[in-house]
Amino acid sequence: MLKGGYMGKILRVNLTNQTYTEESTTEELARNFIGGAGFGIRFLFDEVPAGTDALGPNNKLIFAPGPLTGTSAPCASRMAVVAKSPLTGAVGMCTTGGYFPAELKFAGYDALIIEGKAERPLYLWINDGKVSFRRADKLWGTNTFDCQQLIKDELGDQNIRIACIGPAGELQSKIASIINERRAAGRKGLGAVMGAKNLKAIAVRGHKTVPVASENDYKQARSRMLKTMKESPVLYPAFANTGTPMVVEATWGLGIFPTRNWSATGEWDPVDKLGIKANDSRKIGKEHCYNCPVACSQLKLAREGIYTGSLSVPEFETIYAFGGQTGVGNLDSIIAADRLCDEMGMDSISTGVAIGFAMELYEKGIITKDDTDGVELNFGNHEAMFKLVSKIGYRQGFGALLADGVKDAAAKIGKNAEKYAMHVKGLELPGYDVRGAKAHGLNYATSYTGADHNRGYAFQEIFGIPEPETVDRFAYEGKGRLTKWNQDIRTATCDCPTMCAFLLDMAFPANAALNCADMLSSLTGLNFTPAEIEKIGERVNNLARAFNVREGFTRKDDNLPERILTEPLKEGGSKGQYISRAELDKMLDEYYYERGWTAEGIPTKQKLLDLGLENAAEELEKMGA
Repeated sequence: MLKGGYMGKILRVNLTNQTYTEESTTEELARNFIGGAGFGIRFLFDEVPAGTDALGPNNKLIFAPGPLTGTSAPCASRMAVVAKSPLTGAVGMCTTGGYFPAELKFAGYDALIIEGKAERPLYLWINDGKVSFRRADKLWGTNTFDCQQLIKDELGDQNIRIACIGPAGELQSKIASIINERRAAGRKGLGAVMGAKNLKAIAVRGHKTVPVASENDYKQARSRMLKTMKESPVLYPAFANTGTPMVVEATWGLGIFPTRNWSATGEWDPVDKLGIKANDSRKIGKEHCYNCPVACSQLKLAREGIYTGSLSVPEFETIYAFGGQTGVGNLDSIIAADRLCDEMGMDSISTGVAIGFAMELYEKGIITKDDTDGVELNFGNHEAMFKLVSKIGYRQGFGALLADGVKDAAAKIGKNAEKYAMHVKGLELPGYDVRGAKAHGLNYATSYTGADHNRGYAFQEIFGIPEPETVDRFAYEGKGRLTKWNQDIRTATCDCPTMCAFLLDMAFPANAALNCADMLSSLTGLNFTPAEIEKIGERVNNLARAFNVREGFTRKDDNLPERILTEPLKEGGSKGQYISRAELDKMLDEYYYERGWTAEGIPTKQKLLDLGLENAAEELEKMGA
């Protein structure tokens, strides 16, 4: 029997027949997968067969907080949201914060599994273990902020926490996100999965307390964690006051802030218009996640022009997507575009990358004003950028072409447009030009979700942190080993417990596994060692890879856009750098070797058995892999 950290129940909801059941959270599941992404990917592999339509009723949508969520552990109010991605066809896994993850634990659950499809729009109301299915016809079409307020008003409790979709999810845009408060399960199109199920929202309220196995040991472990956080030279002096926009300066200094659809990285300086000083001039407050002492999210108010009065929390990735990617130096327009993405329920990274892609096609004459509804899509045109966000969200005119991401759009446009589509496995590239950070590039190529900076962030290259070793960001040697470590440690210490990944980069790069083992052992009573924590990360990444292999993914999909492989950077701190095809192949060979996979990137039977993944080994063997 589980002693602490877990509520002991998993809630399974069937939308088709409007029923629900509860299952026990087993010690075996907890010990082998911890929670969060581990639980979600385990359920996904076991319950979503190969070839399942990601937008069909047989796909499952899984919300899974971790054992640390809802406790007094700092920076731990997070959860994983998992489904088969309609954007990539691979594992779709996002993490999100705020208050909803903790509230799901307080309602009594370690995971929520949603199955089937409702006949008409509805929302779920989960109240201390009681589940009801409520009509959402009048909510259909509302933006995410209005939807949350309307549900709170209807249920008569302003402390209810809600995860919902906006118009983009209802219209099943493959770049639609799920919004809870101002937080987003933003990437891989999980909002479209929710929309395809006719599920507008999930409302949660709970009053239970997360149990602790050893109060004294846990208090000591928590004190050690807080001490390490306070000793960080970056976490409180800079990050707590600036948030992720501080990365604008860092990436520009390295020559890896992507610009104009990655065609002009290093040639356009974003610091004055989009950097720390500009962001601070619009800062009016901060937002906390549940029980977070850092509060990195900075509320920004647009103060000039037609965007005056827009309020949002634009992170670095949003500034890259709507700023660098599109060549727009107007921060107020970026704040407004970010706000609109949150209202519509859209991934700001994929949306901005799609607009930058369209701008390059427009400037090259591949598309014209006749295609773009008369909008002049030149780089730097902030009004055109903002106008296109709404068009994408509502699938209107030219926006409909971009609403399913750049891979889909390029295929429809033809005319060699794929050459300019910046994605891996269908997922648009985040804001680091990996020609100047090659382990980061290998992670984009091999991450089980597609181009995803959060799955194996190479902080060694971006911030110069020498853990587990000092690296040369331009070299390709050793990057396979490093990428495996980055992916496994981030999965095990952040995505599964669940904890904010920023802590790994800024406070615990040297002892992340030790801190995680310390906290989890005292909380749950399961006595994890640092080595066991790292092995759990390896187990989850292998199971995710097995899911993708079962879906037909192979080495050819561990690729990078043509531009990265053939065009050296012309200016800046990474001038002359690119990742050649030969370099990528050598990094892949090393990465597969370090993982114990075949030369085609398929987990071997022995590796899966060593990790206790007998079911995965059996399934891959059946399909001849």
